[in-house]
Amino acid sequence: MTIFDALTMIGGLCLFLFGMNVMGDALERRAGSGLKALLGKLTNSKIKGFLTGLGVTAVIQSSSATTVMVVGFVNSRVMTLRQSIGVIMGANIGTTVTAWVLSLGGISSDNVFLKLLKPTSFTPILALIGTVLFMSAKADKRRDTGTILLGFATLMFGMDTMSDAVSGLADIPAFQNLFLAFENPILGVLVGAVLTAAIQSSSASVGILQALSATGAVSYAAAVPIIMGQNIGTCVTALLSSFGTNKNAKRAAVIHLSFNVLGTVIWLTVFSIISAVVKPAILGVSASYLGIAVAHSIFNLLCTALLLPMSSVLEKIAYIVVPEREEEVEKFVELDERLLATPTIALQQCRKVVLKMAAEAVEGFRLSLDALEKCDLASAERIRKIEDNTDRYEDVVGTYLTKLGRSRVSGQDSAAVSMLLKAIGDFERISDHSVNVLESVEELCEKKISFSEPAKRELRVISAALCEVLDMTLAAFEQNDPLAARHIEPLEQVVDDLKDALRTTHVERLQSGICTVEAGFIWADLLTNLERTSDHCSNVALGIIDAARHDMNAHESMRWIKADSSGFFKEYETFSQKYSLSE
Repeated sequence: MTIFDALTMIGGLCLFLFGMNVMGDALERRAGSGLKALLGKLTNSKIKGFLTGLGVTAVIQSSSATTVMVVGFVNSRVMTLRQSIGVIMGANIGTTVTAWVLSLGGISSDNVFLKLLKPTSFTPILALIGTVLFMSAKADKRRDTGTILLGFATLMFGMDTMSDAVSGLADIPAFQNLFLAFENPILGVLVGAVLTAAIQSSSASVGILQALSATGAVSYAAAVPIIMGQNIGTCVTALLSSFGTNKNAKRAAVIHLSFNVLGTVIWLTVFSIISAVVKPAILGVSASYLGIAVAHSIFNLLCTALLLPMSSVLEKIAYIVVPEREEEVEKFVELDERLLATPTIALQQCRKVVLKMAAEAVEGFRLSLDALEKCDLASAERIRKIEDNTDRYEDVVGTYLTKLGRSRVSGQDSAAVSMLLKAIGDFERISDHSVNVLESVEELCEKKISFSEPAKRELRVISAALCEVLDMTLAAFEQNDPLAARHIEPLEQVVDDLKDALRTTHVERLQSGICTVEAGFIWADLLTNLERTSDHCSNVALGIIDAARHDMNAHESMRWIKADSSGFFKEYETFSQKYSLSE
């Protein structure tokens, strides 16, 4: 083997790893909505979880990526720890698909039909189609499809280049002796684990082993322990991903590690006993592309068959390694950046967090209205706590959504990201206004100021209108329903009218001496906060409609709301009568 062969091998390895990485990333993006659908069907059934892990990994061609996603899902409470066990086991089976695809490179026959199955026969066509799609397509999905084809063609070309370059190693005694040493099961496992940990992909390390098998120096006695070690090495990615996560996410990574370590220890022991006692002749035979794929699949199937019924034991091990401590209870759940690898699921989780924020903001404002009605400060601490929470929600979710918006998301998801970014600002401002109302109540109590009976009655009317518009906004946001959001604007305009009317009646009472100037300042502040809160409800409603129409233009959405003018004004009249100031 010359220096030029070595350079060719390095080049082939680089192309192989690059192609696998590009293809895997594109498959993840392309399968985004599919992943959401699969995960949405998860239950506590181990079999369903197993099939989900198998299916997702077979699609994205990476058990490491699947397990990292699982760690993120558990950390964000999208998935429970128990659900994650079956998915992790399924991922180990799903990753064997790659080895079967790569085994096509070992086909050697003069039969025309078999030659067509060899990757070197069809990858140039895939590369051509991929290039056309990547360079000409405007839609993200078509570009991703082109990237998948280009990535696959690149990795197969790299695989073929590696196989050709290493063929010269067959004549080097040192190389042959190296693989004879790997027939020591312990050494073989260590080599497989270290190689996989270094490149963080069991699929890639299996592909490298298949390429090396072209030399004829890799026997099954050496290949099988290396394959076992590769399953341990692939756990490194999930373990690194678990740093900085909650306890259950760390436990998911521990389950992944313990599953692969236990499976390897048990079946390596069985393999060693069979090798020493029975000494099957096949162990001395040179491994082939197909043989390595078969061995990889059988080992992972045996591990799953053994440990799937014992999943509760793995869960107990995880709790022993990562124990529960009462003093370390989490107080606030933050979004997990690992979910950004699957934008559709990350967006779904963002929506859940914003729903919590919305519910708290509405709760805080209702409490402030109740405090105003009763002139009672018992809920003051809770109102301020909610305001602090919504501030933090806005910071955390806003930062996360900005990062999500920079990733490649579909047009529909992009509109949803924009809507949520606007909504968190409006909900945060609603909680600010609830504190402002509370401060007005505190001033009334401190200075022992009381509004006149007519003023109190008017406040009850506008407060009731505010409660309804808040409830309508929260319901429309929870259901993400543009039709429900459409009914908010007529009531918001009624609140505007009420504010103007209440200012006018206050001036009349001031002139007649019923109300004091000092009470008038507080009255004006209250009306401003009430009216602005209804404005923010209107903003949220318009955002929901904008996102549904895929056009983030509030003016156009307002035109859409008023397009049915008779319906709009009919609702407006209904609300006006409902919240009339007349006796």
